[in-house]
Amino acid sequence: MIADCNNIKAKVLTAALPYIQKYTGKTVVVKYGGNAMIHPDLKKAVMSDIILLSLVGIHVVLVHGGGPEISGMLKKLDIPSRFVDGLRYTDQETAEIVQMVLAGKTNKNLVSLLGQLGGKAIGLCGIDGGMIKAKKIQGDYGFVGEITEINTEPITQAIQSGYIPVIATVGTDCQGQTYNINADTAAAEIAAALKAINIITLTDIRGLMRDISDENSLIPVVKIDEVEKLMSDGIIGGGMIPKVKSLKKSVLSGVEKAVMIDGRIEHSILIEMFSDEGVGTMFIK
Repeated sequence: MIADCNNIKAKVLTAALPYIQKYTGKTVVVKYGGNAMIHPDLKKAVMSDIILLSLVGIHVVLVHGGGPEISGMLKKLDIPSRFVDGLRYTDQETAEIVQMVLAGKTNKNLVSLLGQLGGKAIGLCGIDGGMIKAKKIQGDYGFVGEITEINTEPITQAIQSGYIPVIATVGTDCQGQTYNINADTAAAEIAAALKAINIITLTDIRGLMRDISDENSLIPVVKIDEVEKLMSDGIIGGGMIPKVKSLKKSVLSGVEKAVMIDGRIEHSILIEMFSDEGVGTMFIK
């Protein structure tokens, strides 16, 4: 029985070897959010996956949101949450709360958890080192930012020093105005700027589905020239819009692989990266 168990473990490790060889020394951006950030066991599994990737020589950049925690803080302060086209409407007061929650509580909690599990991480936000420069996005969104420039130096210095960069997605303009940056959008821009080989977005569903109520309707592969029709057909809507648009932009910017996977599955990152099956939806040219 023990021998059989060891054989299975050996086969799993042997099967993963080609993928480890492919990714070692390369940069992978993981966009982290949703239930995987809330459920303790899922959070621990995601952080363990990231540490493992780092230990085998993969440069992981963790870009996180924090929508539920922001909404929770706004509720405590009796400030209503409003969304426009899947983006959080952000007035000046909300922008300050977003910075406080994302760059403070959420970011440091993730860095702390990575450290507890044996990883070596450093917390950054888009304001640090002028990493994310932004301007006010067109439309009635308040201080939601459109990225104008990514300065990769703080990220690459962290990687070169052996740290896993953990990035909170707030940015500033030249006047010091803080902007709320959609985490999916920021992850895509960062992946493109770093010339990442892969971007992985964790979601609360299996991936992109033709029918949101039917998990068997998963679309495993989407060509980026199909995205507009899927949007017009209503298959891509709400909060899925910025996710898909960002993955499409990643592919157009030269990122080799862009995937949306189910963050509710423990170790879904490892399954996606180290097996032929993969999980979720992959976006290709």
